[in-house]
Amino acid sequence: MPPFAGDTCEYVTDWIAVKVRWQLSIDPTEQRALDAKSADCPNTPLRVTLAR
Repeated sequence: MPPFAGDTCEYVTDWIAVKVRWQLSIDPTEQRALDAKSADCPNTPLRVTLAR
């Protein structure tokens, strides 16, 4: 996680966007961590363009 707490939401949404864009799998531990961190960012927009 980024050292500055103010960057956490952007970091988490970028991480999720990469996973979705490239249709990468996610394991249960990673899912729980992302769920926990993203809970603090309820109104953060997420835009994803799928890779071709």
